[in-house]
Amino acid sequence: MFALPNPLLLPLRVVPDLVHTAVLTRVLNRLLIGQSIAARLPELDGKVIGIHITDAPCHLTFRITRGRLAAASNTPAEVCIRGQLNDFWLLATRREDPDTLFFERRLCIEGDTETGLYLKNLLDAMEFDFMAHVEATCGELFNGTVGRLLRQQV
Repeated sequence: MFALPNPLLLPLRVVPDLVHTAVLTRVLNRLLIGQSIAARLPELDGKVIGIHITDAPCHLTFRITRGRLAAASNTPAEVCIRGQLNDFWLLATRREDPDTLFFERRLCIEGDTETGLYLKNLLDAMEFDFMAHVEATCGELFNGTVGRLLRQQV
């Protein structure tokens, strides 16, 4: 059966890694607001984490500083997660259990063992809490009418 290529692969192949890293850094830092995983990031302070999307090919490198991600181009990663785009998508959308992706070697962690294990455990525990994110992002506005409406819908 013929399958169309993943539409995200083309921009990953054409646009420089530095641009992807900058965009993903901003998006992830924004999404981390109000999330419990953010409180565990300081344990990785100063560590350089790489993501290698093998079918793009695309190398993204981040430094964790004070619980936030920052682009770390031209810096070797201490730990790198390697895999295909679809497997990263399954991980990000929680459609596949992280343990399964790593056990089946669809995603591989290379580099510093202790940092890699901590990072894998963070990914395992990752649950996006929409209400906590909205509350942390909107602050006082969330406690008013908007918050009541959102709580009724969830």
